[in-house]
Amino acid sequence: MNSLRVNCLKSLRTQRGLALPLPQPLSWASASTTTIPLRWLSTTPVPRLRPNERDSLARPVPEPTAVERQDLATSPEVPSRVGAKKILPEFNLDGRVVLVSGGARGLGLTQAEGLLEAGATVYALDRIDHPDPEFEKISGRAVTELGTSLHYRRVDVTDVAGLGKTVAEISAKHGRLDGLIAAAGINKEGNALEYTAADFDWIMQVNVIGVFSTAQAAAREMVKYGNGGSIVLIASMSATIANKLLTVYKGLICAAYNSSKAAVVQLARNLASEWGQHGIRVNSISPGYIVTPMTRHDFKASPEREQFLSEGNMLGRLSLPEEYRGAGVFLVSNASSFMTGSDLLIDGGHHAW
Repeated sequence: MNSLRVNCLKSLRTQRGLALPLPQPLSWASASTTTIPLRWLSTTPVPRLRPNERDSLARPVPEPTAVERQDLATSPEVPSRVGAKKILPEFNLDGRVVLVSGGARGLGLTQAEGLLEAGATVYALDRIDHPDPEFEKISGRAVTELGTSLHYRRVDVTDVAGLGKTVAEISAKHGRLDGLIAAAGINKEGNALEYTAADFDWIMQVNVIGVFSTAQAAAREMVKYGNGGSIVLIASMSATIANKLLTVYKGLICAAYNSSKAAVVQLARNLASEWGQHGIRVNSISPGYIVTPMTRHDFKASPEREQFLSEGNMLGRLSLPEEYRGAGVFLVSNASSFMTGSDLLIDGGHHAW
């Protein structure tokens, strides 16, 4: 083998007119550790491609399909709606039917609008006779701009029979029910030494039993139609902390409300564990302090309270209802398809101090 290698190199040196040094004969013992310089083996120059040859090797640009040509012709601008074609399609709620309890105003109505923008058909459930004036504007926009629809159904979440009937009628109309955001809730502040049992019970009736009844009614329809679904319960960051008081008995004093929201977080976990077998996911959202028309009215009477609450988080401000829309769409859509039994805490860093 060694002599053959030397003879080959001699021949190569003669043919090329190269003055290559000849290697010393290798022994088998040293063959595994000896390296042959590349210049002995790479005497043929690598051919360089001409420009036209490089072009021929370039990957051809595929022609657009007929559907893509039509899209380009009719929609020259990139679609802006999240969930639209090629834009995070897992957020797309086209064809989905979603309920929002407490959807006549406030945080619930804001959640409804986010779902509409993702393509869902939305039904707002609430106990008041007529929804907020903003509701009509959003309903009109759903039809004219978003190609979907927003509907209102008057029902009290503490009316279990009426709630079940309303939810069943909605799902029967569409032959499906895909999601629920349970945002209905109430609060009454008060010193725990003076808080009445009746007031405490009313908070629990709406915030816990009402939420459970709404989730139960929705889940029954989801199981009936066999498509699974996603249920989102609106809790609060106060489910897992006690609100710091500005002074003794002056601040956000609401032991009943905070206890009810702690129950909501735990309810979501337990429902998730039971209903996962049906393809139903259940999660909760725990918002921080939110500016609403009601809190704005309170802050006018107590400006120091707004400042105190704002300084409680890392961003130094209170949140707006619009800052929770994305979380609602995320949890209802397939973007969170492997998420259940979780609490999504959105509090501006309040918990992280």
